[in-house]
Amino acid sequence: MAQFERVFKPLKEIMINNFFGGLAWAVGATVGLAIIAILLTFIFKNINLIPFVGKFIAQITDQVLVNLQSHPHLIK
Repeated sequence: MAQFERVFKPLKEIMINNFFGGLAWAVGATVGLAIIAILLTFIFKNINLIPFVGKFIAQITDQVLVNLQSHPHLIK
């Protein structure tokens, strides 16, 4: 038979602790992602990869626009 630990903390305290723990996790993930994005941008800028990526995205955008113009019923 499974035994469960008895929770001695009030529900309100558990909820507050979990809320602030989740908030801290979200802020940490956001700051971490921002730092990684800044580092990658700096690295790509120094190896001249940004123009290539920009041209690639421009080609994708042009293809999407051509497809939308040939299928006007898709635009709502």
